[in-house]
Amino acid sequence: MEIKNSNVLVTGADGFIGSHLVERLIREGAKVRAFIYYNVWNSYGWLDSCSKEQLDQIEIFSGDVRDPNGVRKALEGMDVVFHLAALIGIPFSYLAPDSYLETNIRGTLNVLQAAKDHGVKRILLASTSEVYGTARYTPIDEKHPKQGQSPYAASKIAADYMGESFYRSFDLPVTIVRPFNTFGPRQSARAIIPTIISQLLAGKTEIHLGSLHPKRDLLFVDDTVSGFIEIAKAEGVIGEEINIASQSEMSVGDLAKQLIEIINPKAKIVLDPSRVRPGKSEVELLLGSNEKLKSLTNWNKQYSFSEGLRKTIQWFQSDGHLQRYKTNVYNV
Repeated sequence: MEIKNSNVLVTGADGFIGSHLVERLIREGAKVRAFIYYNVWNSYGWLDSCSKEQLDQIEIFSGDVRDPNGVRKALEGMDVVFHLAALIGIPFSYLAPDSYLETNIRGTLNVLQAAKDHGVKRILLASTSEVYGTARYTPIDEKHPKQGQSPYAASKIAADYMGESFYRSFDLPVTIVRPFNTFGPRQSARAIIPTIISQLLAGKTEIHLGSLHPKRDLLFVDDTVSGFIEIAKAEGVIGEEINIASQSEMSVGDLAKQLIEIINPKAKIVLDPSRVRPGKSEVELLLGSNEKLKSLTNWNKQYSFSEGLRKTIQWFQSDGHLQRYKTNVYNV
């Protein structure tokens, strides 16, 4: 499908991946409507980082994906919808599972129903590698069994199946896009790389972390965004689930050691029991296959892990970004 001059809606546009996706869509020549979470401060989230020239090209829509009326209005006249709005923190899902049901499942249902009624041409639902649980085999392909090891993962499994049901029941042109562990500028402090970088750059010599042995498939945000764009452009992807992954792995401990060596070799890791997830809930290994993505689209990874890490550190060091992160608390 042609992205240039298409009317495109991005839900969760104020978030980490969403804001990068909006910027890329503008460069692609799309007419972008950015669905952001309503707030009384009129904050656009990470879209506030955009230049005035970029903001002038974006139509801002403030709302809440839990509200079907606002969602229906947001989807009017849209050709393509990238649905990224979600609650994503795993530890917080232990504390507030109801909110994950309402946002991730009902919010997705609202988007699907509005897309069906408005005749949207393409809907890309953002999933997560957490739906797979701990790998039973690697690399994890799209046929790997699903396992809800946290309320967050369970809510996203349900949202994915809701998307599949609308494809099968109503021929809705849905594609489920499943990023693995994306990192880069603007990522929240609940994620491992910002947690480590922010503590180190704040001058801490004791870096508080949870379990060090889990392994993750880490991909720079620009490559994840490229995956979304290439899937939207491709033929033969409707009704499919497609991973976006680096097809490599790194343990949390090795990641921490690498960042410590780059930023402050004198720092040491301290185990913080409050950051350790329940044993049966911790996903021990994620290593995704990107073979399906490569076979159906023109996607190829552009950034090595070290290049992405360097760009992320540089972002934290510039324009006062570090001050946004509270390094003295555990961000759930």
